[in-house]
Amino acid sequence: MAKWTAKHEAPEPLEGPVVATVTGGTILWFALFLVQLPFYGWFADQGRLWWVWTCAAGGFLGLIGIWYVRGRDAALKRHAAEQVEAAARAEQPEQPGQPGQAGSGPQA
Repeated sequence: MAKWTAKHEAPEPLEGPVVATVTGGTILWFALFLVQLPFYGWFADQGRLWWVWTCAAGGFLGLIGIWYVRGRDAALKRHAAEQVEAAARAEQPEQPGQPGQAGSGPQA
């Protein structure tokens, strides 16, 4: 079999409010879990108890997701700030004798 190759370039990934989206989803899972708790016996009688525990698992996995996307968002912001700082340093011409540079202090 021949290997399949793409005929066009893949689009850039979409960046949006990832932290808000994951937080909203987590809140939704926990809300569904809490709404289903009063009907626990009914779900058990119907053999659909897994619905309740699926919502609980979704909420707890969502907490892990919030932790992950907050760290990712912070890392992306740190990287962007470092890039801006590096670009600013590259634009500044070096001037001999500025304080803090080697050879600029008083000669003994």
